Amino acid sequence: MSGHSQFKNIMHRKGAQDKIRARTFSKLGREITVAAKAGLPDPAYNPRLRAAIAAARAENMPKDNIKRAIEKAAAGDAANYEEIRYEGFGPGNVAVIVEALTDNPKRTAPIVRSIFGKAGCVMGETGSVAFNFQRIGLIEYPASVAEADAMFEAALEAGAEDVESDEETHRITCTPDDLGAVREALEAKFDTPTICRFDWKPLVETELTDVETAKKFFDFVETLNDEEDVQRVASNVSVSDEIMAKLED
Repeated sequence: MSGHSQFKNIMHRKGAQDKIRARTFSKLGREITVAAKAGLPDPAYNPRLRAAIAAARAENMPKDNIKRAIEKAAAGDAANYEEIRYEGFGPGNVAVIVEALTDNPKRTAPIVRSIFGKAGCVMGETGSVAFNFQRIGLIEYPASVAEADAMFEAALEAGAEDVESDEETHRITCTPDDLGAVREALEAKFDTPTICRFDWKPLVETELTDVETAKKFFDFVETLNDEEDVQRVASNVSVSDEIMAKLED
């Protein structure tokens, strides 16, 4: 499968950059608010909030935006967001999991279902595709914090299961139960990660072998990501380097 950074680059080329930036800040702000509301509004004592702030800083979110998101939670002014998962099959029969943070599930569910429908796809019941994935803990650092070998050794010593490194990123995976311990050990050596969260790892991948289907899939994911309530989209898609190159042209 092509690198995660390549997938990210494809998505970032779609649409106006200002629109993408505003959408990203909105989602990051919501995650910061939810994290601050779920625990203490002090990142020193709230790992989820600390990770959310690190992710926001990695995207160059202004400090004032971060501060307002935390203050909103501390003041009790934030909406009550619910974490909801939607599942289904996208273009090319790719298994898709959509994670949302919403203050109105009755609004969000029809929107997500409509996106599936307009793409000629089907949104299933909860659990309809999750069996294709393994729940994992995910930690990411920029490649600049350490050499690949050093990160690999440190991560395994901390209890991680695997490390994938490329020119941009170190991706460390572990069991969900070990996420906190692995994060703490790596933070002590490399500071706060840019990403620390539960994620989905595909057990079986679905390869898209033609450009048209791959384009439909990425357009479908982009439409999902355009929705304010959608925090992230996971899939079991596999795309060859040749197809990726054609998409990037």
